Amino acid sequence: MTTQRVIYLILGRLGVRDSGTLALIWRLFTDNFRRHWRGYLLAFVLMAIAAASTAYSANIIKYVVDEIFVAHKIEMLLPLAFTIIGLSVTKGFATYFQEVALGRIGNRIVAENQRRVYDHLLQFGVSHFTTQSSANLIMVVNSGANAVREVLNMIVLSVGRDFLTLMALLSVMVIKAPLLSAVAFVVAPIAIVGVTRLIKRVRHIATAEFALGTQLIQTIQETVRGAVIVKAFNLEPYMRGRMDEAVSALERRANKMIRLQARTGPLMESLGGIAIGLIMIYSGWATIVGGKTAGDFTSFLTAFLLAYEPAKRLARLQVNLESQTVGVRAFFGILDQPASPTEAAAAPPVAFSSGTIEFKDVTFGYRPRTPVLNSLRFHIASNTKLALVGPSGGGKTTILNLIPRLYDVNSGAVLIDGQDIRGVSAESVRRHIALVNQDTFLFAGSVRENIRIGRLDASDVEVEAAARDAHAHDFIAALARGYDTYVGENGVQLSGGQRQRIAIARAFLKQAAIILLDEATSALDSESERQVQLALDRLMEGRTIIVIAHRLSTILNADRILVIDAGRIVEEGTHRELLAKGGLYESLYRHQFAERPGRPRLVSGFAGP
Repeated sequence: MTTQRVIYLILGRLGVRDSGTLALIWRLFTDNFRRHWRGYLLAFVLMAIAAASTAYSANIIKYVVDEIFVAHKIEMLLPLAFTIIGLSVTKGFATYFQEVALGRIGNRIVAENQRRVYDHLLQFGVSHFTTQSSANLIMVVNSGANAVREVLNMIVLSVGRDFLTLMALLSVMVIKAPLLSAVAFVVAPIAIVGVTRLIKRVRHIATAEFALGTQLIQTIQETVRGAVIVKAFNLEPYMRGRMDEAVSALERRANKMIRLQARTGPLMESLGGIAIGLIMIYSGWATIVGGKTAGDFTSFLTAFLLAYEPAKRLARLQVNLESQTVGVRAFFGILDQPASPTEAAAAPPVAFSSGTIEFKDVTFGYRPRTPVLNSLRFHIASNTKLALVGPSGGGKTTILNLIPRLYDVNSGAVLIDGQDIRGVSAESVRRHIALVNQDTFLFAGSVRENIRIGRLDASDVEVEAAARDAHAHDFIAALARGYDTYVGENGVQLSGGQRQRIAIARAFLKQAAIILLDEATSALDSESERQVQLALDRLMEGRTIIVIAHRLSTILNADRILVIDAGRIVEEGTHRELLAKGGLYESLYRHQFAERPGRPRLVSGFAGP
């Protein structure tokens, strides 16, 4: 008989018969149990010792009653008393070490699975995270990993503690009073039938609870991240209502779950009371009329009462399992999703040489049948500066997203040094690219740590040099703790311009051959922009540059300008050539600048990507 069959058989005896749940438990066993079998074996041995101590305690009650209270044998008083004390101490220590062993194993399993699911999340591309709720991922990483531990512990405790204890006590009962034991065997199936009727409802409620927990986390995240909007638009009542709705619904379903789980109590109490009543009638009659000793029935009754708790826990096993397997299913649901093609680790590294970039008939859309880029074709020579301009939503940022292979094209190809980047590892491509985008993201940590993200092995001296190049050193030095100042979640303790200069410093530090700048100076004032632009000019020397500019004045010296509209190149040339054409570029330039004798004057913002 296979191990899987044995486990299914044991769980079937414990009332777990749902094929989906059995398959899930088997997967948990193969993924986790086998790695920790030594610890579980120790826990099983300790639980067996505790079960034997419990059963022998019930058995010894016969001699306490018969030898001390009935026969009045004084010489038996101390031996029996010390035996009971010894059994209790043995059970206490066995239970303690068993709980410690299971606790340590459980914590290790949680840690392993949290690392495991997070490592798998890192294999997803950007497109995956645009369709997945971060709150759901948080629930899976936290609650799902904990649910794995809880399900394994339930099974181990049910088999090792409750089942072994129950079997040992049933043995005492059968030995002491075979006929009375038959009553227990009649009661048990009735209890199991009553409990299994609750399982489907428990599964439905547990699924709803998991979804509502995700909604609650999402509301908190949006309150923190959107604090400015919440306050500026007086959204406190609206957000309070959303939170109240989620909390109330979660409370209602939690109450339903409690009622369902508690229904096993009255059933077991009633059946237990009926059994005890029948036992008292029979044992009283057998003692008074039949000449049986009181010790036998007292021992039987002790075993029966001690068996009540493990029997009740076993009766509720599948109900409790269903409340936890929702999290386990969500956990495995993430692990079962294949890694994104963009993150394939098996591909060879790019053979990087000069840093030329080519788009060959590239068509791409974030959603099916909604293209953002249409048969786009252009070539960027190494050590040149290409600027992308055009109306908002034209596809400029999308072009930048395709170069480091954050997304894969739908058709056509993106080439770096003549190589289709879909045939090489994305990690090797990104190693040669520095990105500064319009949505500057900072990690929770210090200023120094955020700049060092550009190159993790950089020294403090190199970090500070990069900050100086980005004209960020002066404001950083003025902070309370300088480079060790904590920036807050997504840099909320810094201004937009300060965050942007840290991102530019990050790009300086990386020293990449290809620089992608998406509105890199959009959050800076005119003076800061002038200083940073000088720094960017130094950064661009000897590198391949693609820049999207909010202010056309920053790209006047570009080697070539592509005007992008509706996913196509509608104009191409230098600044002077495009102005002379009198097309879309000239119109955009004229709307952004009003001519004044001697120099242009900025009168309005220019639409970004």
